[in-house]
Formats: sequence, structure tokens, C-alpha cells
Amino acid sequence: MNIVLEVNNVYKSLSRREIIKGISFDVKEGEIFGFLGANGAGKTTTIRMLVGLIKPDKGNIRIMGYDIQKNLVKALKQVGSIVEYPDMYNDLTGRENLIIFSRMYGNVSKERIEEIIELIGLKDRIDDKVKKYSLGMKQRLGLGQALLPNPKLLILDEPTNGFDPLGIIEFRNIIKNLARENNTAIFISSHILAEIEQVCDRVAFIDKGIIKSIEYTNKLKNNEEYDKVELIVKEQAKGAELLGKLEYVKTIDILDNKILLSIEKEAFSKLIFDLGKNNIEVESINKLHQNLEGRFMQIVEEG
Repeated sequence: MNIVLEVNNVYKSLSRREIIKGISFDVKEGEIFGFLGANGAGKTTTIRMLVGLIKPDKGNIRIMGYDIQKNLVKALKQVGSIVEYPDMYNDLTGRENLIIFSRMYGNVSKERIEEIIELIGLKDRIDDKVKKYSLGMKQRLGLGQALLPNPKLLILDEPTNGFDPLGIIEFRNIIKNLARENNTAIFISSHILAEIEQVCDRVAFIDKGIIKSIEYTNKLKNNEEYDKVELIVKEQAKGAELLGKLEYVKTIDILDNKILLSIEKEAFSKLIFDLGKNNIEVESINKLHQNLEGRFMQIVEEG
């Protein structure tokens, strides 16, 4: 797959405070890439750089090979985006908003506008004034505006704000179809971890301006046959000898001062009991997280 978005060693300071500290990642065509971090981690600053609202201090950002600092217009021609809340003309209808934005993009046919209206699920309300729309409907219309030029890269910041559960499911299907059928690269930032897990292929975890990890979501899902446990004991050899005798312990790996175990489901409390019963002094014991929410919390706690 071709790389659509490439971020290379980017730094950014605001008010003399370093916000972004050398981040690097890429997004490939047909890929849905999640961007996760706590408030103040650097998500919004990154997105503002991606859409050309602010410039990086160091490093470079390329979209379809165009450096955003040297060829901003050519780079942004490849991009559709919803950053924060989409701008609308509230006294105009949804259709009139799409028509105005289509003229800004140029070369958007009437057929494309009708196709977008169908895609975003606003066919029955498209001729109502936008001021009568719910927040979720405005988000749908914003998505439609972003999709008018058939962009190679779609950048979405908290796109499901205001959606009801059915709207979230429909939005998820729209995004997946865009990636699959149009080969669109999608960069999505959201605080709804379960939604990111459902829709994204890869996820970057950012904390205090640093990308801590980039991981495939299918490897984070808790579909393992056994639970994973990380253990540190005072006497490692003695601990490993005991663990080798416990029938619910399936594998043991020694990594520096840590013992990594796979154990039967629901056997974690038994493990703690047996360690105590056999006078194994435990310095640390953790069940390793197997889903996106758990992995996110693990990274935040480490940070």
C-alpha cells in the first residue's frame, strides 16, 4: 500500500512550551489510523499541523508526497477534514451548504452531491435549514462537506460527537466503506476508545507530545486462550521453580528481572494465593491488558 500521510520527526512549541516532541508516523491508503491521548497530550496541535493551520518548528509533513510547508495548496487538495465542529451556514439548508462548498472545491458534479447526501444518511432532512439540525446531523453534514472532493486523506477530530448509538454504527460503516471501496486513508482522533477499537486498523498512543507506541488493534483484542501476567519476585529462580509446578501455568518466559506467564482464565487469584502460600516475596504482579482501553491506561500510567 502507498503512503498517503507521512509525519517525520515533527516538533512544535506554543508560547515557549514544547507541545510536540519529535513525532513520526505514516498512514497508508485504505488504512484507518487512530490517534489517542489524554487531554493536553498533543492531539489537537498535531491535527492543526496536518491541515496547515499551524506550521511545525522542525521536521516535515507530506501528503501524497507533497511537503505541506513547500506545497500547501497541492497537499491540501488531497485532504478532507472535520476539525472540532464543522463550519456551516445555519440559515441555509443542508443541500445549499453542500452546493456552496462544492463551488469552493471546484469540479464537484451534481451527481457527486446527491451521492454524498445518500452516503451520510440525510436524504430526508437535506432541504431543512441547518439551524434545525441536531449536533449529530451537523456532524454528518460536516462529513459530507469533507467528502465532496473525494479526498485521498480524510482527517477526523472527534467525529461522533452528538451521535446517538445508531448514528455511531452508521458512521462506523461509512468510514469502513470509504477505506475499503475508495482506498481512502483515514486519520481519526477520538476519546471514545471502544469506537476506535471497532473501526481502526492501527492506533498511535501519544502522551505529553511523544508517541509512545503504534500498534495494530487486532493484536490488542482479548481473544487469547490464556491470561498474560507480568511478575517480579525477590528470588527469581525460586519463583520460577514453583511456577513450573503449577498446573494452571501454561508458559513461563524470563525477561531480565521479569517473569512473563500465560495462565488459565480466572486463575489470577489462585496464582497470588500460591505465591503467598509458598513464601515467594512478590515485588510486582500485573495482569497484562489485552484490549485498547487497557493498553491506553497502561501507557498513561507509565507516563
